[in-house]
Amino acid sequence: MAIKGRMRVPEKRLIFFAAIGGAFGSGLAMLVFHHKTRKKKFYITVPLLVLLWSAIIMFLAYQNLHIVTTEYDYMSAELPENLDGYRIVQVSDLHNEFYGAGQHTLLKKIEDADPDVIFVTGDVVDSTFTNYDLAYDFFKGAVDIAPVYYVTGNHEVRLAGERFDRFLSDLESLGVNFLDNKKTETDGYTLIGIADKSLSFPPEELKGNAGDDLVICLAHEPAYGDKYLSMGADIAFCGHIHGGQFILPGKGGVLSPDFEFFPDLYEGRHDFVDSGNAMAMYISRGLGNSIIPQRLNNYPELVVVTLHRLKLYTF
Repeated sequence: MAIKGRMRVPEKRLIFFAAIGGAFGSGLAMLVFHHKTRKKKFYITVPLLVLLWSAIIMFLAYQNLHIVTTEYDYMSAELPENLDGYRIVQVSDLHNEFYGAGQHTLLKKIEDADPDVIFVTGDVVDSTFTNYDLAYDFFKGAVDIAPVYYVTGNHEVRLAGERFDRFLSDLESLGVNFLDNKKTETDGYTLIGIADKSLSFPPEELKGNAGDDLVICLAHEPAYGDKYLSMGADIAFCGHIHGGQFILPGKGGVLSPDFEFFPDLYEGRHDFVDSGNAMAMYISRGLGNSIIPQRLNNYPELVVVTLHRLKLYTF
């Protein structure tokens, strides 16, 4: 019995609570109230548990915040000469993730990639934990690095309304090119953007022309790759899958945001061919999280694609 006739909490239970995550509280109680400081099982076990949980927290934070840059080379004999060496950075699925004041860490990674253009393929804002300021900070810094083109993802669709419209207006004031269901010519190629709400039936007027040297498609979800190919795209950039959240060696991404287990299209380059037409689709693992707040073996990713013109020699 404890003093004043109250029941004493069993020591095994206190150790158990410390082991399952209460180590910091237990350690603080020992420091402030000198509770259990004379008992060996506490003054050894609790500090060890504090160190263990500190290591676990740092490991999980590193998994979520360590940005990696994945480089690809796209080669084509039909590439216009002015695009030889052209560098594209893709940003996808930021989901209001915080990468330092003013998104400095992310923007520095983008700047180091030395892009000629930045493509943003949706879900910059998270519909559950919405923070427009974090998204605005990213775009504000990005437009100072290279021209920015942006299409929406499924989270922006959920946010449709007056507040989101003001956000888009603010971005366009910064110089961001909002490309939902639009087509434009830039730097010698055709760029089409498909709004997330239109992925099943993209507008016909977005189709590339037969004489276009290069057509690039921006869209959020990779499941519609055949649609992008039918639109005349030579290259498509997508995200959405978050790399399957957890990547198992030899098995791949575990779970998509649509709760599909082991999705085939979760990262990397995928080639589509139909009736003599070919398209390379690049899928970003994204930079943030949404429903599931943790990544494992699946670092946040910037995708960088460098275009190369193949030289054909005749003998």
